[in-house]
Amino acid sequence: MEENLANRSRAELETALLDSSRTLQATLAAQLRSFDDHFQHLLNDSERALQDTFPSAFGELYTQNAKAFRDLYTELRLYYRGANLHLEDALAEFWARLLERLFRQLHPQLLLPDDYLDCLGKQAEPLRPFGDAPRELRLRATRAFVATRSFVQGLGVAGDVVRKVAQVPLGPECSRAIMKLLYCAHCLGVPGARPCPDYCRNVLKGCLANQADLDAEWRNLLDSMVLITDKFWGPAGAENVIGSVHLWLAEAINALQDNRDTLTAKVIQGCGNPKVNPHSPGSEEKRPRGKLALQEKPPTGVLEKLVSEAKARLRDAQDFWISLPGTLCSEKMAMSASSDDRCWNGMAKGRYLPEVMGDGLANQINNPEVEVDITKPDMTIRQQIMQLKIMTNRLRSAYNGEDADFQDASDDGSSSSGSGDGCPEDICGRRVNKKSSSSRTTLTHALPGLSEREGQKTSATGCPQPCMALLVLLLILLLSVARPRWR
Repeated sequence: MEENLANRSRAELETALLDSSRTLQATLAAQLRSFDDHFQHLLNDSERALQDTFPSAFGELYTQNAKAFRDLYTELRLYYRGANLHLEDALAEFWARLLERLFRQLHPQLLLPDDYLDCLGKQAEPLRPFGDAPRELRLRATRAFVATRSFVQGLGVAGDVVRKVAQVPLGPECSRAIMKLLYCAHCLGVPGARPCPDYCRNVLKGCLANQADLDAEWRNLLDSMVLITDKFWGPAGAENVIGSVHLWLAEAINALQDNRDTLTAKVIQGCGNPKVNPHSPGSEEKRPRGKLALQEKPPTGVLEKLVSEAKARLRDAQDFWISLPGTLCSEKMAMSASSDDRCWNGMAKGRYLPEVMGDGLANQINNPEVEVDITKPDMTIRQQIMQLKIMTNRLRSAYNGEDADFQDASDDGSSSSGSGDGCPEDICGRRVNKKSSSSRTTLTHALPGLSEREGQKTSATGCPQPCMALLVLLLILLLSVARPRWR
């Protein structure tokens, strides 16, 4: 009977924990879907505006290069979804490819071999063929996309931590303490006596001591997520930038048309006079029909509403881990309304005298109700604390406009989103070779809700970087234990 009651007690508490965690998981998942849908909608609207307006405005300058523009939006989506690509490099490669193709189209009467186009690429930065548009898009897009990506990832990581911690099994000491809390009163003939409030809290503070140790890093994560929503507003904010990518592309092509003759003269001066193409039609392509003037769309207010709701939800969740014992006692454990002489104190019907323990593992050394070994923290929960730290670091880097995966990744002296104080490479992610554009679609920090195909890509490439860091740590610990000791 004692064993059966212990098993039943443990199952009841584990069910109560799962119920509480499911509520929070559902809240975080709903927030994630709402923000993800909105940011995807902004980018889709931008691409749709480009497809609707560019063909009539720019003619073959667009239609013959439509794939290059589609590829740019594809890379922006991949980056947002967690792909291991450097956004600044992706933008730089797009502008370089586009310049080569448009320069050829504007000069069909000339032979432009690859070495000449290489020279053109080297001349591009001082010549600024697209005006200020590439620089403005780089500065604004990198900050906007890293902010939105890290925020949505933060929601995903928070939900994942709650799910994994809720599955941590309770130990035998906890099972015995819960059984005593819930059923020993029946055995002693006082079934009507409900547990004293402080007695219940001490039992659950001991049972959930490891969970309470999540509190500090959990708060840091939620605070960082609230803070980064400040980056969603203003001219350089995420809503304005993500929905306006096509505006910078239109501005760039307009600038190239305006600067065409000056650009050609300077390229010939720097790279030499190219040969004439004997197979050309003999005349230059007719100039496009005109410049494209597009207006920015005013904010709809949708994002403002989403952020306001998210801030309220995140603030409500800040106390989740340390409030669990009190919440479960009052809602699930039939706790007495007050600590008086009529409640069950674990021994009899009477007042509960011991003081209530503090939160966390270290404070359970003198817990009178649950025997807790404070020298043996739960490793699953410690791993989740590490995940919270890693995600918080990513959010803080994103607040400064930096992608933690690519801090100090630029070796060519150019401005990079990864300058400044960095986190270790083994924690924040791999570096990506700028030249290897075809291999930059690994989903290292994929968002929940990926398609099956994208999820297979993730699993096929191996463990994400934070996971690798934990594996390395475990390997070091195993080696240190296995190493022979000599006197």
